Amino acid sequence: MSRTTAEIAARARETGRLGIDTEFMGEGRYQPLLCLVQIALDAGDGESEVIVLDPLTETYDPEPLADVMADPGVEIVLHAARQDVALLRRDWGRPLRNVFDTQVAAGFAGMRAQLGYEPLLKETLGVRLRKSASFTRWDDRPLTDEQLGYAREDVLHLLPLAGALQDRLAELGRLEWAREECRAFEDIDDRRDLDLVFGKLPRVNSLEPAQRAVARELVEWREEAARSGDRPVSSVLHDAALIEIAKRRPQSTDRLRQIRGLNDATLHRRGKAIVEAVARGRERDPIPVEGVRPTQPDAEDAPLIALGEALIRTRAMEAGLAYELIAARADLQRIITAVRADEDEPAVRTLQGWRREVVGLELLELLHGRRALRVGPTRRIDITD
Repeated sequence: MSRTTAEIAARARETGRLGIDTEFMGEGRYQPLLCLVQIALDAGDGESEVIVLDPLTETYDPEPLADVMADPGVEIVLHAARQDVALLRRDWGRPLRNVFDTQVAAGFAGMRAQLGYEPLLKETLGVRLRKSASFTRWDDRPLTDEQLGYAREDVLHLLPLAGALQDRLAELGRLEWAREECRAFEDIDDRRDLDLVFGKLPRVNSLEPAQRAVARELVEWREEAARSGDRPVSSVLHDAALIEIAKRRPQSTDRLRQIRGLNDATLHRRGKAIVEAVARGRERDPIPVEGVRPTQPDAEDAPLIALGEALIRTRAMEAGLAYELIAARADLQRIITAVRADEDEPAVRTLQGWRREVVGLELLELLHGRRALRVGPTRRIDITD
């Protein structure tokens, strides 16, 4: 490491920005292991200084970097930032502020959504990368010269790329749209919310309240077993098997053995602990299904979804925006379900912020019968009142 973390942070504050990327290993673990952190500092004249931190072999103080990345006065540049932001927040204990994601920016600049770093660099700056080491073992030490070269190159052009994209977006009047979209990264956190995990279990709402209490206890037991053993949650106990155990509530390993989805290795290693978790769940207060069940999708919604997609794709092409930035099928389904049931507008991204301006209001007009689509003389879709 050529600079201390305090020096890196001070330079980032001087220039007002910092580029960052990580290498990690997630296979076979409870959570991904942060293996390398690559930082790009603005060296002037379009050049970058690259520093590589190795969390597995180096001793360094992450506090100055954590502080600077939480400083809204410093722009933090990443590409496809979600996993990097989650890892850094978890390991360094701070949220990231003022994130600029070059992948998100590309979608607003008329390029396709989720464009990879290599093709984006080639298209924007004419730079070609050597991606030979991307799928190597980043948790093995020592790292090879090839791996270190790859890691450094991954951030070397990140700041110039961000600058070029920002210039293009400013010309299009969309720079603030991209910044608004990137603010969502400030809320990313990879800590698992067990209430959400429980709520997303398949068929959990079909269980009786006493069975749901057992399922909640099994969720807590499984999480701790996965965390303490540094294993993926699904390798401890699959969701389908968890629900079936909660439904049957076995009181012995013999009864547990009769449930499908549990292999011999799981029964041998974890059978006793599962039965004990079931017993604790039996002692918990029953958990009723709360709230009113929302209006369900209708099979006849499919044509309306297709109609909405046609409108959104048309406006996206006209605006030079990636369609995926504006809506997902799930967003459309919620909007259409709410319109059909005469409910309030759902809190989906398509009806909020800049998306509402581009197409959200028009989509509502279409679904209420106040707009129409037709094939015009040029064999393209026209939208009419």
